[in-house]
Amino acid sequence: QLQASGGGLVQAGGSLRLSCVASERAFSSYGMGWFRQAPGKEREYVAAITWRGSPTYHANSVRGRFTISRDHAKNTLYLHMKSLKPEDTAVYYCAAGDRIDSIMSGRADYWGQGTQVTVSS
Repeated sequence: QLQASGGGLVQAGGSLRLSCVASERAFSSYGMGWFRQAPGKEREYVAAITWRGSPTYHANSVRGRFTISRDHAKNTLYLHMKSLKPEDTAVYYCAAGDRIDSIMSGRADYWGQGTQVTVSS
């Protein structure tokens, strides 16, 4: 089970940190990722991280503004978001799987529920 949280309403230029807590220690051996889906749009890959925590991968649309990280001791995945833009408004989902390339292509094995991020202009 994956439980995402940390979304909210923020002004453009602001920051948020999303968290995704895994209920089982087994997730520490999985790659993990973040996706988002805006109203009327398809789900979009945002970032991914290997089970080791490095390397990390970020979509071009968020590179330099968003940073994915994980804390094995807390069984938690993070997405640090800064310089937020209105176009970042979406429901954000965390995901996990045993292959990082599958995760990045949207074929993760496990999905959490979403957390809403709204960026006002």
